[in-house]
Amino acid sequence: MTDAIRAAVESASAYLTEHPDEAAYTDSAVTAVLGDGLHVRVTGPAGELLETDMPAAVGGSGTGASPGWFFRASLAACVASLVGMRAAQLGIEGISCEVEVDSASDDRGILGIDPSVPAGPASIRIGLRLSADDAAPADLEALGRWSVEHCPVSEAAGRAVPVDVDVTPA
Repeated sequence: MTDAIRAAVESASAYLTEHPDEAAYTDSAVTAVLGDGLHVRVTGPAGELLETDMPAAVGGSGTGASPGWFFRASLAACVASLVGMRAAQLGIEGISCEVEVDSASDDRGILGIDPSVPAGPASIRIGLRLSADDAAPADLEALGRWSVEHCPVSEAAGRAVPVDVDVTPA
């Protein structure tokens, strides 16, 4: 599997180095539809499906994960994926990776109680547990940090990303 990942990353990197105009694109859209209560069904163009709910404390039924949980899950999965990709590029064999993401939030922000409190997390912690065949701790540290720095989810969370809002009456 490592060889296939390495080959794919090298091929994509070589192609985009030769054709930089094809590297930038608009990501595929997702569509979220509010259902009963605060249950939301999110679909993608190829049939991807994700469903969320909010905790009962804010009016949801609590029967599913919240959007914030999926954000943290997305961040953890993205970093783990980058660890696998980078380890393959570097020829690191037998990689074992576990990523834990948590955040600190203040519900006064999401509820609009205090305008000085952000609606999103005030901080995010990414913890990585890495091991590999014959890899030095310093190499694993560098691998983990590289993966976080190149993960699109953590990178976007760490900087101000312009957000355009377009509201159209149905």
